[in-house]
Amino acid sequence: MPKNNSQALYTKACRLMPGGVNSPVRAFKSVGGTPLFINSAYAARIRDADGKDYLDYVGSWGPLIIGHAHPEVVAAVTQAAQKGLSFGAPTAIEIRMAEKICSLMPNIEMVRLVNSGSEATMSAIRLARAYTERPKIIKLEGCYHGHADSLLAQAGSGALSLSVPTSPGVNAAVIKDTLLAPYNDSQQIQKLFAQHGSNIAAVIVEPIAGNMGFIRGQDEFVHSLRRCCDEYDSLLIFDEVMSGFRVALGGAQSLYSVRPDLITLGKVIGGGLPVGAFGGRAEIMSQLAPSGSVYQAGTLSGNPVTLAAGLKTLEIVSKPDFFASLAEKTQSLCQGLEAAAGRADIPFCCDWQGGMFGFFFAASLPHNLEQAQQSNQNLFRAFYHAMLQRGFYFAPSAFECGFVSSAHQQTDIDASIAAAQEVFQQLRAL
Repeated sequence: MPKNNSQALYTKACRLMPGGVNSPVRAFKSVGGTPLFINSAYAARIRDADGKDYLDYVGSWGPLIIGHAHPEVVAAVTQAAQKGLSFGAPTAIEIRMAEKICSLMPNIEMVRLVNSGSEATMSAIRLARAYTERPKIIKLEGCYHGHADSLLAQAGSGALSLSVPTSPGVNAAVIKDTLLAPYNDSQQIQKLFAQHGSNIAAVIVEPIAGNMGFIRGQDEFVHSLRRCCDEYDSLLIFDEVMSGFRVALGGAQSLYSVRPDLITLGKVIGGGLPVGAFGGRAEIMSQLAPSGSVYQAGTLSGNPVTLAAGLKTLEIVSKPDFFASLAEKTQSLCQGLEAAAGRADIPFCCDWQGGMFGFFFAASLPHNLEQAQQSNQNLFRAFYHAMLQRGFYFAPSAFECGFVSSAHQQTDIDASIAAAQEVFQQLRAL
């Protein structure tokens, strides 16, 4: 291959795939430049097609909480693959995964395994509408729940409850029953319920948002969602595809002491392989076919190789002190970055929970999408590329989270902070 293999591969990919990628954020559109093509990875590091190594804070966007190619996960996958890659029939490992999920999240009494987070959220909403016999859902601005048509909505002009499509190909009629409100705004939620309560099937929310940067739901806000749903007999859906088994062993719901009616999961429960799940109260879940009449199906759902990776990952993260150690590393990174930015007089703030974190080039932490968008994106782009040149791989977007794994060592954290200190000093001159 010629030198600068990522560029050569990207040029070829652009002739064969839209934008040269199979998921938009990979294309570096928001930061500029050529996306890295990754050749291999191990522990906390990835290697690109040119043989350059990077300390990885993306972790395949969340699932690799114990690092890349963990030997125990690889062994579990190998053993499972040798027995067959897929059967399209029930297997015992599906039961073991269901038991594990239900034991770690007690408010999940029954679970349905699927193939992606998008599939999980789409199915959970269909189930909520069928169970309540109501058409409308409430979505919070800035939360991402996959690319199902009814979820690709943004606030339109005029009344809060008016929605418009965010993508061509999504009919306005499809999202007319998707109501929107700002994240962390209890009053607007209450207004929507007062206006539409008898028609609201569910509220779907990321209790800790990860797709407008890391923004945590404020305690009162999350509890207000539960109160409104109880008052109007609507369902509360927690989208924990990203935060589940990432911010804590029991997910974000364990941090808020709020019991959602339905929960969507993904990422960690696949250990790096494609997966999704949704679960909740048995009386709701039993409405799914074949027990009930709500149709949902997937030929490859509960894939045994994927579940082998996920079960081994969950086994490891369930060990005592795993999350305490992970949180300590993440805290060390975030506080170190904040201190380094402060010494350079760069507006910068950071927040974290468990192994999930996010930072903004702003004087204070945002609490919703509008505030997040006020972060200095020019500074972020400059920081991103300067860190990439030094061998540190962060998410190529100002509105994505970062992830620390148990494979990251304190020496890795210290090296990251030292490099950032150097970069912040350079940014000071901009």
